[in-house]
Amino acid sequence: MLCQICGKTAASVHFTEIHDNQMSEIHVCERCAEEKGLHTPARKHKFDIADLLAGMVDSMTTTDDDRVGHVQCERCGLLYSQFRETGRVGCAECYSAFKFQLRPLLRRIHGSVECKAKRPARDNGDVSRSRQIQRLHDELQRLVEREEFERAASVRDEIRRLQSEPPEPAEKE
Repeated sequence: MLCQICGKTAASVHFTEIHDNQMSEIHVCERCAEEKGLHTPARKHKFDIADLLAGMVDSMTTTDDDRVGHVQCERCGLLYSQFRETGRVGCAECYSAFKFQLRPLLRRIHGSVECKAKRPARDNGDVSRSRQIQRLHDELQRLVEREEFERAASVRDEIRRLQSEPPEPAEKE
C-alpha cells in the first residue's frame, strides 16, 4: 500500500480514528507522517517500566509518608524513594523492607503477593524442604514478635529437625 499523501513510498504508519461512531483510516509513509506532525519516532516515546511501576505505586499509597519513601532496607540501604525512581530493588531483603508499599503493587500486577512459580518435577525434596524451612522461619519471626515463645520454641525445633535430616536420594529412571 502506498502513502496516501505522497503516493510514492510504501505506507508504514497507519492511523485509525473513530469520531461520532465513524471510523476513518489513513496510511502514510514515515516521512510524510513526521512532516504532517502525525508521527514521531518511537525512541522519543520510549516506554520505561520503572516509570510505570512508580506511577502505580504512587496511585496506591495513601499517606504522604508512603509517597515520600523514608523506608529503607537495612541490608543494602536502598530507600523506597530510590526504588520508585528506578523500579529496581537492591537485594532480596528489600521485598521485606518495602512490604507495605509493594504488596498492593504486586497484587495488582500479578494477582497475588506469593510466588507461584513452577518447580522441577524431580527436585529430590530439597527445594520443597527449603521452602518449608523458609515458611517456618517466617512463622517463627511472627511468633517472636507476638511474644508467643512456647509456640516459637516448637517451630524452632521443627526447623532444626528439618535442617538435620539428610537429603533424599535421587530417583533413578
